Parts: sequence; C-alpha cells; structure tokens
Amino acid sequence: MSSKGVKRASPGAESEKNPLGDVELTDEDALKLQAIQKDIARVELALERRAQEKMVPVYEARRAILKGISKFWPVALMNHGLLALHAQHSSDQAALSYLEDLWLVRDPKESRCFTLEFHFKENPYFSNAVLKKEYKFLPPPVDGDEKPDADGITETMVEFSWERDVQPQATKIEWKDEAKNLTKLHPRVLDEDDDLPSEGGSFFNFFEVGEDPFDIGVTIANDVFPEAIDYFLGNAGGDDVDTEEEDDSEDDENEDEIDLEKPRPKKQKKA
Repeated sequence: MSSKGVKRASPGAESEKNPLGDVELTDEDALKLQAIQKDIARVELALERRAQEKMVPVYEARRAILKGISKFWPVALMNHGLLALHAQHSSDQAALSYLEDLWLVRDPKESRCFTLEFHFKENPYFSNAVLKKEYKFLPPPVDGDEKPDADGITETMVEFSWERDVQPQATKIEWKDEAKNLTKLHPRVLDEDDDLPSEGGSFFNFFEVGEDPFDIGVTIANDVFPEAIDYFLGNAGGDDVDTEEEDDSEDDENEDEIDLEKPRPKKQKKA
C-alpha cells in the first residue's frame, strides 16, 4: 500500500507539552481578579443607570409621536421572532391590534426590575384599559448598614441575581365574554419533565400567569422597547420571523378582526 501523500508525524510530537498547560492561579491573584471584576460591574451598572435616566425624556418624546401612528406597537411586537411565536393565534393578534401604547417603568431602587404597561383602547375582549406585567424586586437580606458609593451603587446591587431577587407578578384580565377568554381557549400547558411549558398557549397568559419562562417581558423591555422604531420598520429582528409559515397556519382559523400583517412595512435588504 502506497504511503504517498500521507504526512508523517514528527518524532516526539505526542510527548510535546502544552506550553499553556502549566498556568496556575494563586489564591491571592484570584482574589485580586474578583475584586477588579466587582469594580468593573460597579462602573458598568452606574453607567447603565445614568443612561436609563437620560433616555426617559427621549422615550417620552417618542411616545407622543408613536401615539399618532396606527398600530405601531402591535406591528413592532409582531416583528420580533419570539413574540410572533407566542402570539401566533390569530385571536391573539386581533386582541393585540387594539394596543395603542406600551410603556416601561423601571424600579427606582433596582433599575433592572421594571413594570411593562400595555394600554388598550376599547375592545371586545376585555375591559382593562391597562394590562401590567411587573417584575418585582425582592431585596436580599443585608448584613449591617450598607452605604452606597458616590454613584449610588451598593454591594447588594453589584451582587444582583435575577433568579433570586426578581418575582414576576400576575395581572387579572377582566374578560368580557367567556367565548373570547383567550387564556381559557389557549391555556399554557406545563411539562412535567421540563422547566419550560410544552405549549405556551395564548400570548395573554403572559399577564395572567406570574411566571415568565420564555422571558417575554425581558425581551420587550431590553430589546423591543428601546429599538421600537427599528422593529416597526422591519429593520430589527426580521431574520427570526417566518411570516409565510405563520400566515399559512393562521388561514385555518376563523377570525374577522384586524390583520396585523397588512400594515407591516417591507423589510430592507441587507447590503
């Protein structure tokens, strides 16, 4: 058998040591790294809080403009792949077509916690003018008096944990008619073998069920809300939305409400 074209390993190659394999970290250096990581987190948090404060008047000015644009928020939300997936029922989209304003209020003590406010005009589904989703801050126990630094940042803020310190709240929806009670028509189905539900059901389970296993609220607050105009125009999140498959699946459902696909602007092609 010819050995032509077969590259032979150089002698002793298997016994060569990895020149980076003997790096060791002393306890003293580990503590130094942990300390500087905390300093970095402290500065980043201070900058984040300052940016959020400066953006409030800008968002308020944007809010006044968006109220004059028909179905701005329903279209912006549906142009995000995750949100479109969880509002795939045509009845969900019909109810969301009455959404005329969406607002974000951050907790003054812990700005990473927030409340989303969905403002609806009169509609045949529910009587609530506003549906809220609160991500409530549960302060962890603190040893002694904790004083903030010059930027208002405390040690507890640096050690913040979403899983430990945040509890999503439920909001009761006042459905006008049981025939249009979307959370009963499309309930969330739990999976005994998985942390995630096997079926998300109606988008409005997001309000009536406390837990948010799909991170819908975080997605809206940190992604869609700050980039709302780009989502409305189809310039953000478009790669995650397969509107043709969604349209095909919804053709079988009998709903004579407003179609959110119609006002959706065409997406710009990437250069």
